[in-house]
Amino acid sequence: MEATELIKKVRKIEIKTRGLSRHIFAGEYHSAFKGRGIAFSEVREYQFGDDIRSIDCNVTARFNHPYVKIFEEERELTVMLLIDVSGSGAFGTTTGFKRDIMTEVAAVLSFSAIFNNDKIGVIFFSDKVEKFIPPLKGRKHILRIIRELLDFKAVSPLTNLDEPLRYLTNAIKKRCTAFILSDFIAPGFEEALRIASNKHDIVGIKVYDPAEVSVPDVGFIRITDSETGEGKWIDTSSSLSRQAYAKWWQDHLSSTKNLFKRCGVDSVFISTAEDYVQPLIKMFESR
Repeated sequence: MEATELIKKVRKIEIKTRGLSRHIFAGEYHSAFKGRGIAFSEVREYQFGDDIRSIDCNVTARFNHPYVKIFEEERELTVMLLIDVSGSGAFGTTTGFKRDIMTEVAAVLSFSAIFNNDKIGVIFFSDKVEKFIPPLKGRKHILRIIRELLDFKAVSPLTNLDEPLRYLTNAIKKRCTAFILSDFIAPGFEEALRIASNKHDIVGIKVYDPAEVSVPDVGFIRITDSETGEGKWIDTSSSLSRQAYAKWWQDHLSSTKNLFKRCGVDSVFISTAEDYVQPLIKMFESR
């Protein structure tokens, strides 16, 4: 993308998403996430009424008497965006590609973070960590993130969510709020998600296109996997084929939702055909 075109697109996204963040999301973001970042302060002897989940097993074993960990609320949060830049993001049949929606949502979350004096960082991933932008504050930093979102070219077209989740767990030492923006059409990543969610506050944002929900009856068509490049012909006039695909999609949605629940991860599902504002507000309000 040429520099002048990139600057125009960055500015356009900044105007739209900055306004949304300031006038719509700032309050919801603040109430949903402020106060959820906590830092270890000290240990003290267990007192009646203390939450047993706060017991420090190591110190308790050392002194043969129960001790609990004391945490204090952090005044600012670290927000991490884990953004899927694999080949499947370049798909869309309505107002834009899945990647376009992810870019706007990421920009909204970024501006919401800086309006609340939080740091924001990014992990771009495919089947590996493509790029890591350490968390910082400020408009200049946000504009850099938006430029990367618009112009980033992944080395690999494949997807593996294990890699960015493990990277997040190892690279970000303090508890953070992490948003994963992806279509989540990837091999099993439950273990890595569970480990990451035990350390960080994670929200899954699944972006999908209406054309992925069902196959229309249009006769023989050739479909190509945007990640592997493999293609094949299918007969969409066959009701069995359409029903089989519809079942696969419903199974995929159910398994993804159940996975998030098992791992204690909040989630929101956004279609490229709808306004993402209401689903995000609903997610914020439910926390």
